[in-house]
Amino acid sequence: MRKLAVFLVAVFLGTVLITGSAYAQEKLAYIDLSRTFSEYNKTKDYDKKLTEKENSYITERDKKLGEFNTLKDKFALLSDKEKEAKKEELESKAKALRDFVSQREEVLRKDQEEKMKEILKDIQDAVKAHSEKAGITIVFNDRVLVYQNKAMDITDSVIAILNKKR
Repeated sequence: MRKLAVFLVAVFLGTVLITGSAYAQEKLAYIDLSRTFSEYNKTKDYDKKLTEKENSYITERDKKLGEFNTLKDKFALLSDKEKEAKKEELESKAKALRDFVSQREEVLRKDQEEKMKEILKDIQDAVKAHSEKAGITIVFNDRVLVYQNKAMDITDSVIAILNKKR
């Protein structure tokens, strides 16, 4: 049993040494993905457009909400008989307002997801282009690293590639 354990340890250490020497030949780098994302001009442009779209939506929503609140205030002043007749109209307006809000939020969410995928694809392409040019074989996201040597940081180069395209 002891011989088997010694043999397994020897095999494991041999594997680690061989694998370690193979990795030592690799050229590694890392990127600050969140900084790259936020400093990419396309992200900044999109943020402005999204804010404008969101503000337009908020203005429209507030107008519809004001109309609904006016109707609701008038409804409160009605007699019970009149309330019964207008109840359906008030419920219909409330449903239309809820539908409007959920539909607009869904449109904004989908738009944001599409743009994020597009931007991340651009970043991935820029990382690939820089890595191929620099002979880098593996690029890590800086968030998964416990220690980083700043000499291995390619963030500035990738941001320059991304913003030069535009």
